[in-house]
Amino acid sequence: MAEHKMLPVPHTDTHAHTHTELKSAAHPRLFSDVRKFHFLVFQKAKAAVERSTAQTQNSRRTDIRSCLSFRDQSNMLPSVIAVLMLLSYTCGENPAIQVILTNKGLQYGKHTGTDWIQEILENVTLPDISGKFPIGRLGSVDYTLSGISITKVDLPEPSVEFYPNTTGLKSSMSGLSVALSGEWRTHYGIIHDGGTLDLALFSVSVMSIVELGKDANGHLSISSVTCTCTIGDVAIQFYGGASWIFRPFVPFFKGHIKGEIQSRICPKVEEVIVILEDHLQVMNVSFDVDQVLSLNLSLTGLPVIDASSLNLGLKGELYSIRTHKEPPFEAQSFTVPQQHSYMFSVGMSEFTLNSASYGCYSDGLLQATVNDSMIPPLSPVHLNTTSMGQFIPQLPKLFPGLLMSLTVYAREVPMFSLKPDAVKLDFQGTVKAFAILPNDTQAPLFTLNVDSNFSSKVWISGGRLEGSTEMENFTLTLIGSEVGTFQTDALENVVKMGIEMAVLPKVNVILGKGVDLPRMKSAQLVNSVLKVDEGFIVLCSDAEVLLTRNDFK
Repeated sequence: MAEHKMLPVPHTDTHAHTHTELKSAAHPRLFSDVRKFHFLVFQKAKAAVERSTAQTQNSRRTDIRSCLSFRDQSNMLPSVIAVLMLLSYTCGENPAIQVILTNKGLQYGKHTGTDWIQEILENVTLPDISGKFPIGRLGSVDYTLSGISITKVDLPEPSVEFYPNTTGLKSSMSGLSVALSGEWRTHYGIIHDGGTLDLALFSVSVMSIVELGKDANGHLSISSVTCTCTIGDVAIQFYGGASWIFRPFVPFFKGHIKGEIQSRICPKVEEVIVILEDHLQVMNVSFDVDQVLSLNLSLTGLPVIDASSLNLGLKGELYSIRTHKEPPFEAQSFTVPQQHSYMFSVGMSEFTLNSASYGCYSDGLLQATVNDSMIPPLSPVHLNTTSMGQFIPQLPKLFPGLLMSLTVYAREVPMFSLKPDAVKLDFQGTVKAFAILPNDTQAPLFTLNVDSNFSSKVWISGGRLEGSTEMENFTLTLIGSEVGTFQTDALENVVKMGIEMAVLPKVNVILGKGVDLPRMKSAQLVNSVLKVDEGFIVLCSDAEVLLTRNDFK
């Protein structure tokens, strides 16, 4: 291995590495009263505007060019800054998805991570340690300790907690003991020697505080705020060669090696944090769900941390890949009830469902053509002018013996609404009926508006998301006809009966089979429950994690 220059030995047993840029000055938690803050900013903006107005009135030059002069720009600058401050603070975006990690989940992650760290540490090789030690008037001897590997680790359970002071996490560990082995080499003039060594570190303590944030692209960010490390004691034993020469210098070696290792731990901790930050920055916050829709999961604001939980607010918008149009409605704020008996909760507002509906609607996907071949053979009604004559008497007279087709489309965006224990869907559609002429052209017959409401229930059973649905309302309204007016009541009843007896049972069979809950490569959800509330739906769950070294490569 390449030799490294000796780092300065710290004067104390405590090595601290602290970032001075804490970013806390910009954190919303510093404003204890939001309304008071808004009022103060508004007053400052108002005063600045009044000063600017007075200065403008005193000026004899009132044309537009003079208003854009450097002097007037400087007079207007305070008001512009104040207004921008107000706008940037009040125009926040409500998250449509909230992910909440509880203290139970944090502690489970800590316990799982500790087992993995113990396994990894036992296969770690430390960098070479090189330096000089004095031998009186004879000068000094160059030495190198190389191939130092950990042979045994006594890793106590670390402490990890939410740390609201810096919107982050605080982790600490004390009482760590490590046994190591390696080789030593010395060089004094033309004399070279070497052998093996055993090294032990006792009562190692490490404390680290990290801050969680959000970058400009909506990625979760992590940065080191503080790291401290102390090593209680070091024991070292040399073997082979002229190792007896080192015995008088063991106290010197102990202090030097203690300082060397102590000074390297926090930079290593921060190096891991930087690697984690790099991974977070390249993670996709938007990805395609299928060939039609894409899901945006970027953060809408800074993480919110209190003593018992971490809350991440995500945009949660599904949009058409082709059109990428923003929906004409916004996500409404909602509060996920605290569920500390579960490791985490995921709350989703009805905005996410409705954004998916709008994406399909804006992409022109919510339309279909129905012909007689799609009607079950045993159905009492078929799509031809003869069969439809029982509802529209004049139809078979005007277009005798012709097949028909229907064009069905949503005339408005189908909207979901979430109510306690129910998922509601309001569908407003239009049906245009055509007669298929002998020359394969189509003749318009009539146009109906369809208004329907459905109510569904969803639940989790056996690790699967299941559900059922029923129709609450169905009406047909004649809005245009090329064959004359007719009553729609009889037709409405038959269509409604067909939906209830033929369509919904098949849908409920599919919903009853359900779909598996999401599962990652090394984790699965357990003890999951689903609750539909006013305006949102929430999944509360524990997790079971199986980690291997390959999962972290």
